[in-house]
Formats: sequence, structure tokens, C-alpha cells
Amino acid sequence: MRALITGSAGFVGTALSEHLRSEGDEVVSLDRATGVDITDRTALFTAVAESEADVVYHLAAQAHVPTAWDDPYGTLHCNVEGTMNVLNAAHEAEVPRVIVASSADVYGTIDPDLLPVKETTTPRPNNPYAASKLAAEAFAIQSFYGRNQEVVCLRAFNQFGPGQRPDFVCAGFAHQIARAEHTNDTKIEVGRLDVRRDFSDVRDVARAYRLAALHGRPGAIYNVCSGVDRSIEEVGLGLAAMSSADIRFVQREDLLRPVDTPVVRGDASAITADTGWTPEIPFATTLEDVLADARRKIAQ
Repeated sequence: MRALITGSAGFVGTALSEHLRSEGDEVVSLDRATGVDITDRTALFTAVAESEADVVYHLAAQAHVPTAWDDPYGTLHCNVEGTMNVLNAAHEAEVPRVIVASSADVYGTIDPDLLPVKETTTPRPNNPYAASKLAAEAFAIQSFYGRNQEVVCLRAFNQFGPGQRPDFVCAGFAHQIARAEHTNDTKIEVGRLDVRRDFSDVRDVARAYRLAALHGRPGAIYNVCSGVDRSIEEVGLGLAAMSSADIRFVQREDLLRPVDTPVVRGDASAITADTGWTPEIPFATTLEDVLADARRKIAQ
């Protein structure tokens, strides 16, 4: 299978590229590093046509929630118009299938009685990033119903693993802990520790993308999640327990989001039923790999 990945140089794109190649797939990379931006329609249409891809994995996005609050217009431009461009380019090039990376953030503020979240749960996005991903989904599903384009959307819940930027919570903890092991400053700056999230290893998520390309139902939206919610404090304490440093958590006001959902836990039964996907990598293993990755970067 020949795959084109938008956002291939990003955290998830890198993991997906590695997984696809391990399965024997050919990978065509498309991102700003290769000179193609998804908001540049002319360059994008040319690149997709020349790729001769069997499937497009559309991962490119502005995915940082604080940045979305600071620049909602830029986030909408990238995530909504960019997705429209990818869908149209794939349609014009007659690419058989498009996998669109959405986000569980679209669910927004969730009533505890509705947990675990199913794909039928009504989205209530509570930040500009979430709103942009829901709008992108709408265009993807419209493309399926309006012109029979084989599109599948994946709502991945919190993803973490080696290679993630330190401005995301798990990698941020690991980076600070690795740095503390080389300094006398063992203070770890944090936002809210009580919120609970459904974490999945990015390598498990990469498997979900490929299985969705092979077996997912066109027009479907799938949750990709572990089905277990863990507090941010549990993540931090888990990483701290792997270190000899005397770690102290200190809350910083500017790390608190304007709006935050207390608990998120998903239901992945739909993607399991249709594709056979289930998460395989233990949570503790991912923590170990994230900290090892942070230590390597600090040592460089």
C-alpha cells in the first residue's frame, strides 16, 4: 500500500511513518519541511496527484490548545480550510481512501453520566482547537455523503509517547524531571493535576490509523482510546517514581486553561468491532519510554 501522510514530520506522523514502513507500506511524506503546506492549494493538489497514493492519512494540523486560544483564526485556517484542501486534492487525484485525524477534544464538556464517551455522544467543543476539529470532521463526512468519497475520521484521545514536544503535559513532565536529574532544581511546574484523561501510546494509535485504512467503514467516525481515565497527577507521580530526584510539583497559574473538562474517558468498542484494534502497550511502558526519550534529549 502506498501512503501519503500530511504532517508526516510531527509527533503522530513520525510514529505512523515508522509503523507503516514496518508493515511494508511505501510512505510519501508531506509537510512544511518538504515544502508543501496544506493551506497552499496549488502545491498541495500537485503533491497529492504526484504521490499516486492508495490512501491519504491527513494528520497535519495546529494541535496545541493554548495556541488555538491565542490564534483562533490561524487555527481555523489550518485545521478547517487545510482539511478541505486535502479532501478536494485527494478527490481530484482519485485517491481511494482518506483517513482524517480528528480529536476527542470535540466532545468538550462531558456530563459524567455519559462516560465512557461513545461516538454518538453530542460534541460540545469548549475551545477553538476543538471547534476547528469538529468543523473539519463535518467537511469530511459531507465529502462522503455528498460525493461518495471514502473518508474515515478518527477521534484520538490523549496521545503520548517518545518524541512528543515538551509543551504537552506528559512530555513536559518527563523533560522537567530529566533536567532535574542534572540540576539542583527539582521543582516541576504544572497546571491542574486533578483533571483525568484517557491516555494511549502514540504507537498504538498509529496501528489504529492503518487498520482504519484497511478495514474502517467509509463515512465512519471512530474513537481511539484506552477506556481508562487517569489523573494528570498520576502521570506526574508515575514519572517521578522512575527518578532518583526529589521531585516537587508547583502549580503555575499561566498553565491553567481558560476552560478544562474534569474527566474524559472513551469507548473504543466501535473501532475494535470493525477493525480488530485494541491498545497493546502498557501505560507504565510508555512512561518509561517517554522519560528515557527526555533523558536522551537533555544529555545531548
